[in-house]
Amino acid sequence: MKRFYKQTGVDEGEGGFRVLLDGKPMRTPAKATLVVPTQALAEAIAAEWDSVPDKAEINAAHLPLTRLAATGVDRVASRRDEVIADTAKYAGSDLLCYRATAPDSLVKLQQDRWQPLLDWAAERHGARLLTADGIGFVEQPSEAQARLREAVAAHGDLALSALYNLTHIAGSVVIALAVSDGRLDAEEAFTAAQTDELYQIDRWGDDPTAEKQREGVRRDIGAGARFLSLLENARLRG
Repeated sequence: MKRFYKQTGVDEGEGGFRVLLDGKPMRTPAKATLVVPTQALAEAIAAEWDSVPDKAEINAAHLPLTRLAATGVDRVASRRDEVIADTAKYAGSDLLCYRATAPDSLVKLQQDRWQPLLDWAAERHGARLLTADGIGFVEQPSEAQARLREAVAAHGDLALSALYNLTHIAGSVVIALAVSDGRLDAEEAFTAAQTDELYQIDRWGDDPTAEKQREGVRRDIGAGARFLSLLENARLRG
């Protein structure tokens, strides 16, 4: 549909802050009122809608914060256990745990870039994950997986929406939790998640299709990181 409103705004209502279009509360695809816990996030969502040109088509791809918030309200709230499980399962096959055996430059790059994040997960969440060389599968300790599941479950519905997306995009629940905790910013998370791809580009060059896909990953990680930042302390329950 095309832009149908003239003004955007924000007001404080029951349970948090609402985004307004021509003074009326915005609703999600499931027709729920979109309410977020911080004014900063509500204002950022309103800014997304305000940036849509007059009479232009509304493209959901240009409203990443809106999509994450609406998903949290419509889908995560009613399916928390499923979303937690789908996010936490990456602890059993996290990207950071699978290392190259050659060339030496890639082996060192992965060690330097990924091992500090695994060490952080062990210190911050008590989750010591094991690494494997080559294509062999490594069975992760059940206690480590349980600790990371607890860390995922500590997030409220809206934060869990972003955490789920980040985990699936990065292939790593450790990277996603590091973003949520402020251990990584968006660009650092992108670089960690794309370590192998960026290494290959440095050696062999890029191509337009891969570049387009990579920029999509960068945008999605950036949106998730910004969303979590705008939630501030409200993103964690209790």
